[in-house]
Amino acid sequence: MMIRVRFAPSPTGYLHIGGARTALFNWFFARQRQGQFILRIEDTDRLRSTKESIATIINGLSWLGLDWDGKIYFQTQRLELYREYAQKLLAVGDAYYCYCTPEELQQRREEALREKRPPKYDGRCRHLTNEQKVAYEKEGRKAVIRFKTPSDGTTEFTDEIRGKVVFENNLLEDFVILKADGMPTYNFAVVIDDTLLEISHVIRGEDHISNTPRQILLYNALGFALPRFAHLPMILGPDGTRLSKRHGATAVEEYQRQGYLPEALVNYLALLGWATEESQQIFTKNELIEKFSLERCTKSAAIFDPPKLLWMNGVYIRKVPLKTLTEMVIPWVEDKGLLERGPSPEQREYLEKAVGLEQERAKLLSEFPYLVEIFLRQAVKYEPEALADLKKRDTSLSFLQEVTELLKKVEPFTAQKLETTVREFAKAKGLKTAAVFHPLRIFVSGRTKGPGLFELLELVGKKRVLARLEKAKDIL
Repeated sequence: MMIRVRFAPSPTGYLHIGGARTALFNWFFARQRQGQFILRIEDTDRLRSTKESIATIINGLSWLGLDWDGKIYFQTQRLELYREYAQKLLAVGDAYYCYCTPEELQQRREEALREKRPPKYDGRCRHLTNEQKVAYEKEGRKAVIRFKTPSDGTTEFTDEIRGKVVFENNLLEDFVILKADGMPTYNFAVVIDDTLLEISHVIRGEDHISNTPRQILLYNALGFALPRFAHLPMILGPDGTRLSKRHGATAVEEYQRQGYLPEALVNYLALLGWATEESQQIFTKNELIEKFSLERCTKSAAIFDPPKLLWMNGVYIRKVPLKTLTEMVIPWVEDKGLLERGPSPEQREYLEKAVGLEQERAKLLSEFPYLVEIFLRQAVKYEPEALADLKKRDTSLSFLQEVTELLKKVEPFTAQKLETTVREFAKAKGLKTAAVFHPLRIFVSGRTKGPGLFELLELVGKKRVLARLEKAKDIL
């Protein structure tokens, strides 16, 4: 059997983390089995679907590296197909026109709830005569088309993750398949599309389990072969509730804006509801394709852990070759005005050295402008924490003057020579190295933390180091 899976988002907003995980698992499944990954945009909600959302979804998938096979399918370009199959169901008596108004339906739901009955459609339009239909149409009522759901028996399927799932048919209602404006409902359109696009496996979130029996009834009524179903666990926030904006960013594009690497986000999402027997954490994309299986997907909900994602992104940043990382950092630095647009080869080379000193500490690309600013600006910005540290140490002007005179004599101005000289100075003065190192770091960088002190001094350069030490006199 040719493996064909699909990702079918509704373009009513951004590409959600949950949707991205669903797309990812479908993509792994297809690529592992030399199958096809189809992208279908379910844009039948005319009020909420937007071109901006479509672009966001496509850009998000592209950024994650999830390429699809063939053209993108849009449901609004397939409306005649849905209407054709709705007519087929009408012709064989498996569907009927319903003229109930939204107000009438709402009133009956409220009555059912008051009487503690299931608030489902009562089927009163199932057996309308032609005269009744004509009368309703004269009133100006617009008809929907409902599917005739069996009133007894069960609908069953075997889920590739959850095993056997059974639904009682009497709990289902005669659901709408075609709205009054001719637009298909989700459950109807998805059955037609998945069949005509020859989808072999429907891999989606567990919030769609309740839709599956309705879809199976439609497959059977239309004489279509069933695909295999697999329902992935929900993604919850750290507090155990459904992942939402109160837990932080939930849009893929937001993680891109924050400076996450797509490889890190792919790796992290792969671990939400799936794991290897060895509990491996860091994977290349090829390893994920090779090792992924529906059998290793969990039934229980996955917990989204932002600190773990941040840690993982730091791991990936440290793995990026320095020259490549520098190219990735340049736009961030340019946007902060720390470099001119299109820096010269000399500026790129200098930035590469600065990035190299900070690569071990960075967890996000967006952190680099702050981290390398001390190398790219002439003047020092003293952070409040650093000033408080100087005050607590009661750092004196005479100490600063001695350090300045000491560094004036250092040649060559290299990290190794600087470290030897400053350590000898501390020893001669009977001072702990921290008593010299910390103030010196603050004088030159305005911060209490940073890369190795002597590598910092070497890269800032002798001229700027001495200028900053001179300026530090004003601070003291």
